[in-house]
Amino acid sequence: MTFDEAVKAGRISLEQALALFDGLPTVDLAFMKGRWKGSELHTGHRMDGMLAATGWYGKEFVDTESVHPLLFFTEDRGSVFPVDPRKWPSPSIRGPVGSHRADVETNKFKARLRMTEYRGRLSATMIYDDWPTHDIFRKVDEVTLLGAMDARDMAQPYFFILRRD
Repeated sequence: MTFDEAVKAGRISLEQALALFDGLPTVDLAFMKGRWKGSELHTGHRMDGMLAATGWYGKEFVDTESVHPLLFFTEDRGSVFPVDPRKWPSPSIRGPVGSHRADVETNKFKARLRMTEYRGRLSATMIYDDWPTHDIFRKVDEVTLLGAMDARDMAQPYFFILRRD
């Protein structure tokens, strides 16, 4: 299955997502710079649908030490703001995060970028400061990435797409 076929289908199996991810080129750190708009690639993961339902916008990579791992739309969806991953997800916050901006916003960077090995290949990886979680990236084209979130408590990776803003 090609990337475009997977996006059009909206949902693919874990095995198809892994094969797609493994077949894509790796990414260097310089390629990551900028703001990226995210979307989900549903694979039956327990997180499928969560980000879209909460107003997730994407990620911003200023440099290797300065990363906003979670950007969310404001309540009116007119702009975006960075969220502290220690404050969201939270059992007390349901629905769109924008209406809880005062409780979750941060002006500090909460992740960094490094090259790490995942599934046998070295690629750009976002490492959360406060979570045992890594987002590993592969290049679809000059403006599109496929990401795989890998965390200690996840039985399978969570897949998402980033498009350069």
